[in-house]
Amino acid sequence: MDPLKLVVVAAGLGKPSATRMLADRLAEATGRALHGQDRAVDVRVIELRELAVDIANNLVTGFPNPTLADAVRAAERADGLIVVSPIFSASYSGLFKSFFDVLEHRSLTGKPVLIAATGGTARHSLALEHALRPLFSYLRAIVVPTAVYAATEDWGAPSGSQAANLSGRIERAAAELAALLAVLPAKTARQDAPADRDGENDAYDADAVIPFEQLLAG
Repeated sequence: MDPLKLVVVAAGLGKPSATRMLADRLAEATGRALHGQDRAVDVRVIELRELAVDIANNLVTGFPNPTLADAVRAAERADGLIVVSPIFSASYSGLFKSFFDVLEHRSLTGKPVLIAATGGTARHSLALEHALRPLFSYLRAIVVPTAVYAATEDWGAPSGSQAANLSGRIERAAAELAALLAVLPAKTARQDAPADRDGENDAYDADAVIPFEQLLAG
């Protein structure tokens, strides 16, 4: 059986960054959970800070350079994703959102996704539920129930308090992602050639859409 392809998207801006640290811990925990099910996994980490200029150029020109195209292809063809963003102004970062704007809009359909975030205080943890989860639900991904948030205080907390709580959330979320990866059909083969970006193969029938003015008229 071919190894599962797990892609980790980390949108941290610093180096090192808490966002990357959380991403690595989630990937390691997911790998352990899959190995416990006798499943092999290949993990690739995409650091968005290294692609920031490429993403911006793609948004204004519509064409990715080879480096960005390779990262996009990896995310679109992955069997599952772990996505981690720092929280800015009560939401995901602009860099994080811009990367997923570049992806083909149906490429995440049915794909298991574990969402996570980092921030200065625990007060920003709800951004996972009002920002990240709706984004990936809109993209028709399967978002695991447990989202993981790590505040600054979680990293330096003594064993048995916040540190233990963070470890528990990481293990639970990773187990949920591993369970989905183990039972869902692999996406890799089905998405070897992602659907065109012009909408020619869109599942929706444009002729069947009722004009908005007709809806207003009753």
